[in-house]
Amino acid sequence: MKKFNYLFLLFAAITIGFTSCGEDETPNNGVTISGIPATATIEAGGTLGPVTATATAPDGLAQLTITKDGANFATIPLTGTTASQEFSYDALPEDAGKSIVFVFTVTDTDGDQATATHVLNVGAEATVIRVESNITSNQTWESGKTYILGGRIVVEDGATLTIEEGVVVKGEVGTGANATALIIARGGKLNANGTATAPIIFTSIADEIEPGQIASPNLDPDLSGLWGGLIVLGRAPSSFAGDVSEIQIEGIPASDTNGLYGGNIADDDSGSITYISIRHGGANIGEGNEINGLTLGGVGSATVIENVEVIANQDDGIEWFGGTVNVTNALVWNSGDDALDTDQAWSGTMDNFILICGSETDHALEIDGPEGSFNAAHTVINGSVKGHPASELGDFRDGARGAFENIYFFGFSSPADTDGRGDFSISGDKTVATFAEGALTFANLEITLAEGTSLTDVFRGGTDVHATAVAAGANTVGADKSVFATWSWADVAGQLADF
Repeated sequence: MKKFNYLFLLFAAITIGFTSCGEDETPNNGVTISGIPATATIEAGGTLGPVTATATAPDGLAQLTITKDGANFATIPLTGTTASQEFSYDALPEDAGKSIVFVFTVTDTDGDQATATHVLNVGAEATVIRVESNITSNQTWESGKTYILGGRIVVEDGATLTIEEGVVVKGEVGTGANATALIIARGGKLNANGTATAPIIFTSIADEIEPGQIASPNLDPDLSGLWGGLIVLGRAPSSFAGDVSEIQIEGIPASDTNGLYGGNIADDDSGSITYISIRHGGANIGEGNEINGLTLGGVGSATVIENVEVIANQDDGIEWFGGTVNVTNALVWNSGDDALDTDQAWSGTMDNFILICGSETDHALEIDGPEGSFNAAHTVINGSVKGHPASELGDFRDGARGAFENIYFFGFSSPADTDGRGDFSISGDKTVATFAEGALTFANLEITLAEGTSLTDVFRGGTDVHATAVAAGANTVGADKSVFATWSWADVAGQLADF
């Protein structure tokens, strides 16, 4: 075998041992080449052949020369009077959508020649790829393409999925065990790094969006539950009931062990996620059990998560289940349950966030305490939260722990007018205790109150002493919205004008 770049020519030269008797009177002195088809068509990335060419020369064969689009491609010495060769060609990425001209020239020992021309038509490179099986080795999803999740797709332990800027990922319709999702299992990595000019978009198969677009051309930003979501799992410390070391993440059937998370590696690394927008997710896998937009289970501090948008998820926008990962610059719009939800002693920091509550948003913030004896606390700082009559500012429950600072709330209704919605509450004796002992702290909370509402109407359980009422737009704390400009759907849709 001889190999010429991505070409491989399999030459089985068969020499028939007889001697020509004198000059042949036929054209080219009897030199011929046959077996090469005039044309063929293959898909991008496909292979031509093998096809078998037969060369003859009564005076004896000297060589076969092959050119590709006029340039010399290969020269193969020949002997005898008849030889057969197998020819195969692997299309290169740059061949996509082109017609390649191969010319085969047979020369005999006297210099007489015969030629055959083959035109290879290579199809355009596929721009929509359906993914049907788990990712078990390193793989790259390329810019300019759309990838369809044909089920629950797992990046397994030891594998890295790289998603290039501008890629669109679409989940097919499915509920229950058939809900589509992209799961990064413990030991797997996701490097999904979009840019401010080309974010990576996760959405539904029903979305007609294409690479290069920001806003959906056909789906409203409050349409949820059309597919699952993005789930990242790691081996960082978490607090579980019974002090077990690992449990199954919510939203994934217990039969799938790729859904396990938890461990003791604080700096566990699940990859890098930047400039992504997750939309229309939260498919229901069982009664009251939906997938979050972005689920972070036991994710470690070596993981990078920055510039994330979650829109119209049927369950929570972002939920942390333990772990140590930090998140910077997050925007949640129209979550179906809670915008940000923390559980199981997550101990990282959420810095700079915008929450836009919708008609189905329960709490802007739902903060739960540890479930086992392991106690750790997180920090949530520099946020701006726009309310809705259906929504509460926050609920701190089950011994919640952490520091919440520099947060501005506006657009919430008076609790008196909404059956208690629109408040900021400390729920249960455990949380009253963590607040009293200083394991749960608040500082620099500002709010533009609904007309006729006082701070104590909204901020319950003594939290009002950490809050200040300000006029609309007069806040001195909150998020930096500039980091969401151009790449987020919320910005393109004008939803950040009030911030």
